[in-house]
Amino acid sequence: MNADKTILFLCVANSARSQMAEGLARKLFGSRIGVQSAGSEPSSVNPYAIEVMREVGVDLTTHHSKSVQTIDAADVGTVITLCAEEVCPMFLGKARRLHWPIPDPASKDPSFSREEMLTRFRTARDTIQSMLEGFRDVSS
Repeated sequence: MNADKTILFLCVANSARSQMAEGLARKLFGSRIGVQSAGSEPSSVNPYAIEVMREVGVDLTTHHSKSVQTIDAADVGTVITLCAEEVCPMFLGKARRLHWPIPDPASKDPSFSREEMLTRFRTARDTIQSMLEGFRDVSS
């Protein structure tokens, strides 16, 4: 795939925002654009991300968190960072860079109910979807 036609979504854990962005971009762009995601401190795909993406027909069950260190910079045309309140990972390379500051829906706060967590993840998903649709319109 032509590096000019590839997107890398980056956040810290590669567990929620970047995974949702990868899934949504694959659905939106199909095989026309290569899509990857990674993080600076990879963990595992958040179960809430899997659940809210299933609601829109995107299966993240086979996804896994990846380190930005495993990505070949020569294969990336555009890097989109999704960090808001935390420090985004660095990506070395000549890729075009965009920053979409989306608050992390994940939380270790035990006071959040299941429904509140789902709402947080749906909000992030829908924001990413809207940003991707705008990106598609200017990229085509």
